[in-house]
Amino acid sequence: MTVKRPLFRRLYRLPPMLLLLASLFPGSYAFADSEPRKSPNDPNSYRYLELGNGLRVILVSDAEADKAAASLNVAVGSGNDPSDREGMAHFLEHMLFLGTEKYPEAGEYQQFIRSHGGSHNAFTAFENTNYFFDVESQFLEDALDRFAQQFSHPLFTPELVDRERNAVHSEFSAKLKEDGRRLLSVRKAAGNPDHAFSKFSVGNLTTLENTEENPLRPDLIRFWEQNYSANVMSLAVYGPQSLDELERMVAQRFNAIANRKLEVIKHPEPLHSPEQLPKRIMAETLKDTRSLSLSFPIPSQRANYTTKPASYVANLLGHEGPGSLFDVLKRAGLVETLSAGLGMDTGSHATFNISMSLTREGLEHQDDILALVFRHIELIKAHGISKERFDEMKQLALIDFRFHERGEPVREAMRLSSLLRDYPAQDILSAPYLMERYAPEQYQAILERLTPNNLVVMVSAPDQNLEDPNLTQWYETPWKQEPLQVPTAINQTLADQLALPPANPLVPKNLDMVTGDSMPHPVLLSGSDDMRVWYARDTRFNTPKANVFISLRSPIARASARNTVLTQLLVDAIKTNLNAWAYSAQLAGLNYSVYPHLRGVTIRVGGYNDKLHELLNRILLEFAGPMITEQRFRIARQRLIDGLENKSKNRPVQQTSEFIQTALLNGTFPVREKLAAAKAVTLDELMQFGSDFTKAMDPVMLAHGNLTEATALNLAKQVHAVVLHSSDHVQVPRSRVRQLPAGETEAVLNVEHPDTGYTLYLQGKNRSYEERARYRLLAQIISSPFYEDIRTTKQLGYIVYATAFEILETPALGLVVQSPEASGAEIDGAVNEFADRFKARLVELSPEQLSREKQAVISKMMTRDRQLGDVSGRYWREIDRENDEFNSREKLAAAIREVSLDELVSTFEEAMIERQRAFKVLTGKGESNQQVILNQLRERQPVAP
Repeated sequence: MTVKRPLFRRLYRLPPMLLLLASLFPGSYAFADSEPRKSPNDPNSYRYLELGNGLRVILVSDAEADKAAASLNVAVGSGNDPSDREGMAHFLEHMLFLGTEKYPEAGEYQQFIRSHGGSHNAFTAFENTNYFFDVESQFLEDALDRFAQQFSHPLFTPELVDRERNAVHSEFSAKLKEDGRRLLSVRKAAGNPDHAFSKFSVGNLTTLENTEENPLRPDLIRFWEQNYSANVMSLAVYGPQSLDELERMVAQRFNAIANRKLEVIKHPEPLHSPEQLPKRIMAETLKDTRSLSLSFPIPSQRANYTTKPASYVANLLGHEGPGSLFDVLKRAGLVETLSAGLGMDTGSHATFNISMSLTREGLEHQDDILALVFRHIELIKAHGISKERFDEMKQLALIDFRFHERGEPVREAMRLSSLLRDYPAQDILSAPYLMERYAPEQYQAILERLTPNNLVVMVSAPDQNLEDPNLTQWYETPWKQEPLQVPTAINQTLADQLALPPANPLVPKNLDMVTGDSMPHPVLLSGSDDMRVWYARDTRFNTPKANVFISLRSPIARASARNTVLTQLLVDAIKTNLNAWAYSAQLAGLNYSVYPHLRGVTIRVGGYNDKLHELLNRILLEFAGPMITEQRFRIARQRLIDGLENKSKNRPVQQTSEFIQTALLNGTFPVREKLAAAKAVTLDELMQFGSDFTKAMDPVMLAHGNLTEATALNLAKQVHAVVLHSSDHVQVPRSRVRQLPAGETEAVLNVEHPDTGYTLYLQGKNRSYEERARYRLLAQIISSPFYEDIRTTKQLGYIVYATAFEILETPALGLVVQSPEASGAEIDGAVNEFADRFKARLVELSPEQLSREKQAVISKMMTRDRQLGDVSGRYWREIDRENDEFNSREKLAAAIREVSLDELVSTFEEAMIERQRAFKVLTGKGESNQQVILNQLRERQPVAP
């Protein structure tokens, strides 16, 4: 779904039989002061409290949680940066992790979280900085003790200040060539220079200068003291402990944060200077992408969260059904995507945005697109506001709230701490779903702002040949702006196709749960000879939803680079033909995907099971006989070519990692071969390929959730009747990973980027559970020390990590570094030094430490399923592995428990010291040997079982 609704989900109409759900949001509310209003399907307990220092806290007790989490949101962001210290809020975010009075070691917090099955991070936005972690639930109190200290007693260790500013600079450098950052710099430069948004928010060595004349640490401490205060913070803590126990943990630690009684900074300035409107901004991209965005300044919408007028308007402007703005423009070959919704909202001002990705033809017809947008706005003003449409939106919101599913603890904590900043405590769970009343005056108020005179248009594309362009500071992105004259002439043929959406025919009517216990795992059903059908009834989450996966495996899908391209184009045609019809299904709580993979194409449908069969049938019909016009083929092929050519502009470590997978994974092909194929294929060839695709099939299906066995078999018959009725049954084997030759293989890629990319892939001996266990455990143990040594101590780069680089159950370690200064040889030398030093540390690992690290790996693997989709995805992966026992996690966990320290040390020596089966890929700007290495490795046999 492409309508942008940050605090709003699908809002459409229910049949009368379900209007009783409206009682969930009565007209007059009575709340306990301590607990927010929650979904009837939410078994968690909640408590809101405010500590003595003014810190607002939401506690969540989930008795079944095996992970605990916390998130602290500070109402301070890059908008608070001093004009002479741009990037300071971001720099402070980095520094708070690096030692406190009670825990002074810089890497202690990270090591504790990592060794107890968790993760941590933070982000800095314009108005907020959010810090978060998750951890095995029994270690929540110890983790909170460390977490709270970062806000009450940070050290800001002098010797780490200069070191960490280098890390911030590396982060800046790593993304210098990324269009997202470059275009953001244009939006800042072209906006109101008096608004804080115009400032550079990342920081670098220049803005964070640290000299005797201009020392950084005093400015850092001053910024912390002048901006961070308990009364501008909100905390969410999630765990299996009781609410009383969670309250005790929080109160005795977070009360120590100073309350400096600060006020949240306000930004009364408009985001764009009114006297400069309307205007057009043109910016050049590095990648071959084209976009057009319309941004209309409107008043802040934060106070309207219970009526959501921006979301109402966005649902009409961003609709994708027949006759919608998007549908008309896409069928005309002008756009590929369109989204509409609230953009930035500072509490004083906001923007309503309409964003489109353009085709090449669309770039040449910007005026036609703009004229059509305003014609559609006029249509909505005249006929789009109706009580029936509002009722449909509200009732689907009620269904979504009624059957709300729990998310991962850390995501729930992040969401709640952020919502608590702007909403009353009693509404933070229901705020995304609230539409309390029909508010036509608010809808019209927004529509009245969507005018040609109140508009900023931004066009981004490569090679625009801008005359005497401006260059943004730091990113040097070419851009210009000019007064905008919105055309009055309109393409009447397109305008006549515009229409408002009718009532949604796919709203679910039957929301009953099927009878019978949830099954422990899928079973293979009889009665379908040409397709293996797996079925599992699952009602444990008490939601009337199901997921159905159908893998149409074909021997021709990946037979060559050309067939790989044809498969992608076939999928594009199916998805394009489906979009207008299926958009109503998405609004009604259904979802789908059609995607290519190594053995063919998978169709997945999910959501409320009542109308699931209708969506599946429509997808199957498109698959059986896709209609592909010459125009659509030309656009899709060009888009595929652009995407392949853009891969050379990805960040260096993305390219090194993808090269490893291409070289080692059977059935994959290098970009060069796919690009040549994409430029050569024809429409006739694609049509013939679509016809041939289903002639020989190895199909498999999973039906999981609120379904009966009879329903599953009926769906299988549907697949057979539409797609498989004339197919021959064949076996399509699973892809395998090629075995590296003995010793180290080195490849050098020619990449135009100021940073050096480095990936060292260290492959295991075989695919046994025992070998996989050793590599998983080794990755867990070296991850934090590797990061601490290479990134924090040696300061080689911002992107640094060690990970389990497992591909199709083939174990491996991956060591990844992207450096703005060091060469590939220097990075490799540092990695070797780390390995030599770390061996002594590994040998001394105590039984207790080893057991702790084992449990950390196992807890991540065995995390409790929280939503139906989690279980469906796991079952589907097991079916792909052809594991009929559905117990891969359990077997791997058992193998991890049995790994001895001697085995671990031996594996470490073979992999990291001796590099017995190593693949090192570096980037540079000189001579490349990538084709030679590719040719060599593609001749290799697969790794042994």
